[in-house]
Amino acid sequence: MAKHFQNEIDALKKKILHLTALVEQNLESAVRAVDERDIKLAVKVIATDDAIDQAEVEIEEECLKTLALYQPVATDLRFIIAVLKINSDIERIGDLAVNIAQRAKTLAESKNKNVPLDLSEMSRLTLSMVKKSTDSLVKLDSQLARQVGGMDDRVDEMHRDAYRTVESEIIKDPQSVEYYINLLGVSRYLERIADHATNIAEDVVYLVEGQIVRHQHSV
Repeated sequence: MAKHFQNEIDALKKKILHLTALVEQNLESAVRAVDERDIKLAVKVIATDDAIDQAEVEIEEECLKTLALYQPVATDLRFIIAVLKINSDIERIGDLAVNIAQRAKTLAESKNKNVPLDLSEMSRLTLSMVKKSTDSLVKLDSQLARQVGGMDDRVDEMHRDAYRTVESEIIKDPQSVEYYINLLGVSRYLERIADHATNIAEDVVYLVEGQIVRHQHSV
């Protein structure tokens, strides 16, 4: 029984790591599609989402099956609960990457090429948060996970700055309101991705330390 259970846990680890790698790659591609106004890359990101959704469902089913068959306790139980929650957040990051890719398509097709927002730093920071949170899961490193919370405050600040910038640009050029709203949409999706990365980091802290750190100022 113990050997079979360990095999299930090992298989679950491989599946969640595969999903995180797939989502990270899709997010990086979506951000690049915005920067480069690359329609083909955006379409590729959108097409990959079905595989991400399927992987998320398979992981959830594996978690529920393992809970039912082996009734794990202590650290093993925390691991499966954490994977269930992290699995959902990773899938949502995948969905938001698709949303960014859809905005990238619209921006690339627009005749308006004015770029009042520099989203490169916000993108870099958000990608770093996702990378740190998923790396902390791979390494079971709660100290690495705890670095993510403070980064989220900076992403929130950047999104507020982006909102103010777009508001000003719309006043100056109301004819381009749709274009500016699409740019702001990218910022909003990045901000939400940062929130999901924070959720993942909090669940890693719970997994490693057994401590629930939700709703605290930082991880």
